[in-house]
Amino acid sequence: MSRDVWVIGDVQGCAGALRALLAHPELATPDTELWFAGDLVNRGPDSLGALRLIRGLGARARVILGNHDLHLLAVVAGVRKPGKSDTFQDVLNAPDRAALIDWLRHLPLMVRDQGHVMVHAGILPAWTLDQAQALAREIETALRQPDWHGAMHDLYGEEPLQWDDALQGPDRMRVIVNALTRMRVCHVEDGRMDFLHKGEPYAAPGLLPWFELPGRRDPAETIVFGHWSALGLCIRSDTICLDTGCVWGRSLTALRLRDHRIIQHNCTTCR
Repeated sequence: MSRDVWVIGDVQGCAGALRALLAHPELATPDTELWFAGDLVNRGPDSLGALRLIRGLGARARVILGNHDLHLLAVVAGVRKPGKSDTFQDVLNAPDRAALIDWLRHLPLMVRDQGHVMVHAGILPAWTLDQAQALAREIETALRQPDWHGAMHDLYGEEPLQWDDALQGPDRMRVIVNALTRMRVCHVEDGRMDFLHKGEPYAAPGLLPWFELPGRRDPAETIVFGHWSALGLCIRSDTICLDTGCVWGRSLTALRLRDHRIIQHNCTTCR
């Protein structure tokens, strides 16, 4: 009998809420597998505690990178400076910083198993799942190199906004990373990603959530993602969003893959 898999939404430095959620009897059993949908750090009060807790789960945890995790890596690499709203200085000052950063940069951008696909933000409708997996590996390979600091320079920027199989170099890397870790909505007319709209999914004319864009090439496996707290918990046959805004005082959510059972922890104290 295969063990249960629970997927947990954006933690964002809310280590206390995560400890409370993991203490639930259905998640605490050693034979339970835990997936984390990215954004382990930032905005919350204890990014260091969140990283140590999740890393300490060892083989029980399958973890992907989110945009806030990549931002932390970019700060460490000297590519970006910490912003006023960043809350991961505890990680930067930690005695085990090097080990945590090394662990973080070896995480994948996509997990595909159990009839489900987990990414932080989404998958472009133009991609098949096999293609998305191969493209994710391109970024993962770059981040795992000894000279990974240089690769971080190529990941930042909003152009191009649309995929083209002929893309190479930094343009190619940016589209891959932006789709997998930042995308929410796309233009209906041509599929371009739009990074200005971050709120309610249907509030902007001419834009649709990436998962409702016509012509999605490979909808056979359910895609589980986070990143979109304004969308919140959204369970469909083809997609599941698990960002329920813990860092904004709402809840931290775990979903069991086999039957979509939900367990939540109230995060009113996270802020």
